[in-house]
Order: sequence, then structure tokens, then C-alpha cells
Amino acid sequence: MTAKAATIKRAPDPVYPVMFAIGGCHLLNDAISAVVPAMYPILQAENGYSYFQLGLITFVLQMLSSVMQPVVGIISDKKPRPWMLPAAMGLAFIGVLLLAFSPQYWMLLVAAMFLGLGSAIFHPEGSRVAFMAGGSKRGMSQSIFQVGGNSGQALAPVITALILIPLGQAGAAWFLILAGAGVVILGRVARWMNARLSEENALKGKKRQIAGISGLTPGRVKAGLMLLMLVIFVRSFYVVNMQGYYVFHLTGEYGLTVRQAQYFIFMFLALGAAGTFFGGPFADRYGRKRVIAASALIPIPLAAVLPHLPIWLVGPVLGIIGFVLMSSFSVAVVYAQELVPGKIGTMAGLTVGFAFGMGAIGSVAIGAFMDYAGVYTTMIVISLLPILGLVSLYLPDERLSAPA
Repeated sequence: MTAKAATIKRAPDPVYPVMFAIGGCHLLNDAISAVVPAMYPILQAENGYSYFQLGLITFVLQMLSSVMQPVVGIISDKKPRPWMLPAAMGLAFIGVLLLAFSPQYWMLLVAAMFLGLGSAIFHPEGSRVAFMAGGSKRGMSQSIFQVGGNSGQALAPVITALILIPLGQAGAAWFLILAGAGVVILGRVARWMNARLSEENALKGKKRQIAGISGLTPGRVKAGLMLLMLVIFVRSFYVVNMQGYYVFHLTGEYGLTVRQAQYFIFMFLALGAAGTFFGGPFADRYGRKRVIAASALIPIPLAAVLPHLPIWLVGPVLGIIGFVLMSSFSVAVVYAQELVPGKIGTMAGLTVGFAFGMGAIGSVAIGAFMDYAGVYTTMIVISLLPILGLVSLYLPDERLSAPA
């Protein structure tokens, strides 16, 4: 008890300007990446690409990000490199430039490579900044960071409706402004990070250790991580379907225009961003495992009936699914960091990187299946996927772990 109290006293105060700055840059980064699936209807209309070709663009972006994020996390755990933050946004700037003005399909894949590499570098280091700036409010800081990213993704349908539909592929060039702003902001964040690291290095032997989930054997930790990865797999597949392909279901089954359909996707993603923010405080109060389990279980019946609902019910149900499903996004990152204490960047890179990887595989797999079986059948199959979330019931409960 005394040791716990001493740890709380030593926790530094949160640095709110940095917390919101890194969360805002996460919004910019993920909004830029989300332009890719948002452009699916535009690229299909202008160039006649198949669903598989569209999915392959996202696959390149997210798979590269998935593979590289844990690598970046491991490297930065050994020696953090603040300069990587503005460099990551610089790579995104190049990716957007190619995305907007690529006349050939292979150039779109190259654009996706730049976007994926930039995202891979940004996420582990951004999560580290959120941890460092959070101080005694680490959960809140991680929620602000993650809700920034999900808010950026939520903007993609609005971007499509307001920018890409009237301007076409070249409309993506407007995001060069966001990428340029991100480079400037992250340059200042990197300077703050460098100063904080210098302070920590001056206090050798006095670094504060991260509290972990006590009473777990190495085997139980590995099993917990595997179960967590399966929960992330389900969430990622479902979200990538809604983000990139559900628009075709809305236009085909309900007769909506692409613009009208994008507002439904926006509702799903926007309420998902809200769920990401509230998930952190809920987890602080009720436990991380319980929030992760609730976010996996509650959407099961709602997702199953969604393809069969009348249009007037689609919006409300979409919103509920998005809010609940995404409420565990930031919670899963912190839960993994507590399963394996001391590996901030590695666990952030693993969980978020795995989510990107599953999204990458999902984008190609769903697109290929849709080419084969059609839009409606694909939506039925995906609606049953959340059933796998039942495995969340077997995650270790940190509230029931043995005292350290």
C-alpha cells in the first residue's frame, strides 16, 4: 500500500497542451490515411477498378504499417527518436501528393506505401508521447490520442461527400495542407519530447515503472495477448468493411446516392470516435477486461440484424455498433501495455499494428469475396463475424489479479 501511494506521488503532472497536440496530429494522420478507402467509389467510377484492386491499395497501406509498427516500437523502446514524428508526417505528405495525381494504378500502390510507412512510424512514437505527457492521467491521455485517430477516420465519408465527389481524385490534394500542418506541429512536439527524455536520462535509476497485471504466469500473459489479438481481428475486419464496402450495400439495397450513403458511414465512425473517448474512463472505473468484453459482445446481435433492417433503423443501429465496438480501442492498447509492463512502444506497435494488418487483410479478402459472391452476400457473412468476440470473456481480469 505504501509503495503504491509512493508511486502515485511520484507520477508527474499531465502536460495537456502536448496531449491535445499529439491527439490532433493523430487526427490529421488518420484522416489522411482514411482518404484511401473513402476514394473507393471515386476510383471505381473514374477508372473502373474491381473491388479486389481497390482493396489491394488499402492492403499495401495497412499491411506495411502493420509490419513496421512493432519494429518501430521495439527500436524506440531501446532509444526513442523524437525526430521520427515530423519525418512520419513528411512521408504522408509525399503519399498524398502521389495519391492525388497518380494517373496509373501502380502509382496508387506506391502512394499507399508512403502513407503506410508514415503511419507505421507515427503510431508507436505518438503513443509514447501520449504516455509521457499523460503523467498521472495516462488513461485519459491515451484516450485523447486514440480518439484523435478515430475522429480522423470518421471524417473520411464527409471528405468524400464534400470534396472528392465534386473534385474527383485530384481533390485529395487538399490534404497536403493537413500534412504540412502536421509536420510543423510534430516538430514542436519532438522538441518537447527531446527535452523530457533529457530530464529522464538525468534521473538514472529513478525511472517510474509501469504497473502491470500481477499474478499472471508467462503462459497466461501469452494466452491473454493471443485472445486480445483475436478481439482486435474481429473489430478490424468489421470496421474495414463498414469503412470501405458498406457504401455499396447502401447504394445497391436502399437506392441511396454515394453522397447520402457516406453520411451513414460518417455516423458509424463519428460515434465510434466518441466511444473511443469514453472507453478509457469506463475502463478506469469498471476494469479494462470488462470494457473490452462488453465492446465485443454487445454488437453481436446488432450486427447480425443490420443487413435486414429498414433504412430508418439503419442509422441508429449503425451508431450504437460504432460507439460500442470502438470503445475498446484505446483500452486494448493500455491493457496490452499492462500485460507486458515496460514495453510501451512495442505493445502500442503490436496492438495498433495488428489492427492495421487485419484491416489490410480484410480489405483484400472482403473485396475478393465481394467480386465473387456479390455485395449482399458479403454483408451477411460479415454480419456474423462479431460472434468470434465471445473469446473476450476469457481475457485475464486485471481487477481480480493477485496483489503484487
